[in-house]
Amino acid sequence: MNLHKLISLMFRKRSELLGSLQAFVEERRLRAPFVITCVGSVTRATLRLANATATNTNELSGRYEIVSLVGTLNSDAHLHISLADAQGATVGGHVLGGLEVFTTTEVVVGDAVDLRFSREPDPRTGFPELVVLTRSEVERAT
Repeated sequence: MNLHKLISLMFRKRSELLGSLQAFVEERRLRAPFVITCVGSVTRATLRLANATATNTNELSGRYEIVSLVGTLNSDAHLHISLADAQGATVGGHVLGGLEVFTTTEVVVGDAVDLRFSREPDPRTGFPELVVLTRSEVERAT
């Protein structure tokens, strides 16, 4: 896989992380972006935990350290996060939004230029699942 570039981003207090990342990807027209690493903190988060339904969300508020953020950032971003509270207890799940930065958050994003990420409905899972196409597959389809 060829990486077009690695991009380091810094988000300041009160920024909404998911929306900011999606806006950055759209502005730069990245086709296969993904999170390489992330460090920082948040005061709010909306997550869907394992075995939850699409409407059953967990709203977190307080001070949390981001211990992991992984996933793809195409227009239908699919991110999972692990957060640690003041005692070090962790919670994690599928990011739905509302990730309000507490102090700062640094994110390194990669873009695989020879690929394109999209999401398509999967009848087996009932969810939109990741589809990875090569540049030649994209060119043949257009």
